[in-house]
Amino acid sequence: MSAKQPEGMTFPCEFMVKAMGLHEPGFDAVVIEIIERHGPKVRDGAVSRRPSSNGKYVSVSVSFRAESREQLDAIYDTLTAHDKVLMRL
Repeated sequence: MSAKQPEGMTFPCEFMVKAMGLHEPGFDAVVIEIIERHGPKVRDGAVSRRPSSNGKYVSVSVSFRAESREQLDAIYDTLTAHDKVLMRL
C-alpha cells in the first residue's frame, strides 16, 4: 500500500528545499551533500544563496527532481538533524 501524496504533488516533480545556517564557508556544500545523499543529483545552476541583512546567516535554496514523498521526508529529516542547519523550509 502506498502512502497518499499531498494534494497537488505528483511525483516525480521539481522541488525546492531551502536551508538556513550561519554564513560560513562550505554551508552550501553541506546542504547539497545531504540532498545528493538521498539520490537527487543537484544540477549546475540549481543552487542559490542569499545572505541575511547583517551577513551573519545565509539561506541556500536548491532545486532538484524529487522522486517520492519518502525521499523528501528523508532529506528534510537529515537537514533537521544536521548541526549546521538552523532552519529548513
